Amino acid sequence: MTRQRSTELGLIVLAMVTTVAIYILAALGEEASIPADAAPFLLQVVVLLVVAHLAVRRLAPHADGTLLPLAVFLNGVGYSFIVRLDDGLAENQALWTLLGIAAFIVTLALVRDVATLGRYRWTFALAGLVLLLAPLLPGVGRTINGARLWVKLGPFSVQPGEFAKLAIALFVTSYLVEKRELLAIGTRRLGRLVVPDLKHLGPLLVAWGASLLVMVAERDLGSSLLVFSTFVVVVWVATGRAWYPAVGGALFVLGSVAAWATFDHVQARVRIWINPWEDPTGEGFQLLQAIFAMSSGGLTGTGPGLGSPGRIPEGETDFIFAVIGEELGFLGATAIIVCFLLIIGAGLRVATRARDEFGTLLATALTITIGFQAFIIIGGILRVLPLTGITLPFVSYGGSSLLANYILLALLLRISDESSSTGGGPRSEPLHETVEVGS
Repeated sequence: MTRQRSTELGLIVLAMVTTVAIYILAALGEEASIPADAAPFLLQVVVLLVVAHLAVRRLAPHADGTLLPLAVFLNGVGYSFIVRLDDGLAENQALWTLLGIAAFIVTLALVRDVATLGRYRWTFALAGLVLLLAPLLPGVGRTINGARLWVKLGPFSVQPGEFAKLAIALFVTSYLVEKRELLAIGTRRLGRLVVPDLKHLGPLLVAWGASLLVMVAERDLGSSLLVFSTFVVVVWVATGRAWYPAVGGALFVLGSVAAWATFDHVQARVRIWINPWEDPTGEGFQLLQAIFAMSSGGLTGTGPGLGSPGRIPEGETDFIFAVIGEELGFLGATAIIVCFLLIIGAGLRVATRARDEFGTLLATALTITIGFQAFIIIGGILRVLPLTGITLPFVSYGGSSLLANYILLALLLRISDESSSTGGGPRSEPLHETVEVGS
């Protein structure tokens, strides 16, 4: 415990120093003076991170020591650049960071055994679908920048899809713990493939249908791809059958092609992806500005506070990675990617050491969720994928995203703590060792 928590504290101090340094350098580059609120900002950062560290030390003393520092580093870097773009949004982001860490602590305090969450499988399934489709409700759903992702509740706007991914991950995990062997054992032959009974494939088809509905009705390719890909990959991990990602990928491609052939907004996303130069002042403007910004950053960047991030529309949300790439360069952008890779590695390590199947699959689902989300948004900016409307976890502006991802982080730490406190190590048996039929 002492070594893990000491490592965590040291990394948190490093994250804090880096965040404050970028904050001050950005202010010097823009204003040529140290901001008057630098000292209060430093004090707030110290208090927040110390409280988070003490909470882990008290509530999850055996948990992994790298996940929290990596998250707060990403959060801090993102905040420093949001300040560059809009002081008003920065104040909101500071408040949401406080609430996110509060949600992190509350989750650690309330969830003392993640396996108990499996009792509420269908509750999570219903909640996930409701949250995913809530923006379609008349009167409360809001369309912003062409995507219908938001719900207006009084003075607040919420992106329910961020919380839907947690509910769906919990449902998928609990469902697979019970149905894993039925899904892995083949009972019907389809050509050379031996597939499970079709009645057990219902959730896969429901996930496919929900993802297509999100793509078509909410104009949100990112959430659609994130939900379905997470579902399919976790089923593959649970069963060890490559049939699932193959068929799942084919279904998603089929649905995407049908949506592209039918809906103008899907065609627009594809046009921008393939050739943003076709309409440089219209459809392709946002992506081209991001490309120009990263290009001007070069290897080491223009320097904090010395770029022109205001030229990129929605730079604080969808395109914050491009803003970072301009002022911190290729090295800074690579550091962000490495942080996500380290989070994925730590999450998968937690999954392999979990004390039971539920913990293994839940840690896998949560890790895949955050990894895919980062890949989808960064891939859109780098033109690996079509542009999407989802946020970069912990980095982009957005209260819903911060709250959901800090809760996700707390669940990963709880699983890690459970496995370490019970002498957990790598699982002695493969997850799907007992399944032999249909191999």
